[in-house]
Amino acid sequence: MGNGALSGAVIAVAGAGGPAGRATLHRLAEAGAIVVGSDNDPERLAEAVDAASYAHGGATVVGDTVDLLDLKAAEEWAGRIEKDFGRVDGLVHLVGGWRGSETFTKTRLDDWDLLELLLIRTVQHTSLAFHEALQRSDRGRYVLISAAGASKPTAGNAAYAAAKAAAEAWTLAMADYFAKAGGEQGPNAAAAILVVKALVHEAMRADRPHAKFAGFTDVEDLAEAIAGVWDKPAAEVNGQRLWLTEKP
Repeated sequence: MGNGALSGAVIAVAGAGGPAGRATLHRLAEAGAIVVGSDNDPERLAEAVDAASYAHGGATVVGDTVDLLDLKAAEEWAGRIEKDFGRVDGLVHLVGGWRGSETFTKTRLDDWDLLELLLIRTVQHTSLAFHEALQRSDRGRYVLISAAGASKPTAGNAAYAAAKAAAEAWTLAMADYFAKAGGEQGPNAAAAILVVKALVHEAMRADRPHAKFAGFTDVEDLAEAIAGVWDKPAAEVNGQRLWLTEKP
């Protein structure tokens, strides 16, 4: 098990059941963290938790089915983690979703209704639920995964890019909270944004063996970058957009 910045850290992972979540559970467990995953699909979550636990036999990896669209449920989840493990040192936000359109004029506003819930509301709820525990930690980190499209929206991705941009703004407001709480000493907790063009994993490559996936970030590389947020002082990553792809 690891003995670095994540050794013994208690990290919550929202959206743990997908490919990025699975890779993140593995990497955090490998680094010696206690990992608590959540997902809205109990079966998918259980499979991800079991895989990470099996791969790292000495690690504590558990799952909790949580409705992150319910603020009270998110708050109760944060409270359970702190009660069970004595602290919370991180929240990794991997809840995703995508809707696009052929052109700007064909944008469907019901796509926005869905993306607002998945990409913004879950960020609001997890940040509000966890910010106090993260501030109490000596290595608290809130990590949002965002998309390059938030900085340069395209005509067919209006709803998605706008939702991602709003999630970034919310996270940066949280970073300002940490900065102000730290005062002259600087923040002891941080909120950071990892920016990708898109994600790719083994199953996608198997389905499209001739695709290049140019500029995409492999979920394993994303997991490595997530773990790396704890390797740097809070002041270096707080309020930062950390680019894993070329800036648009």
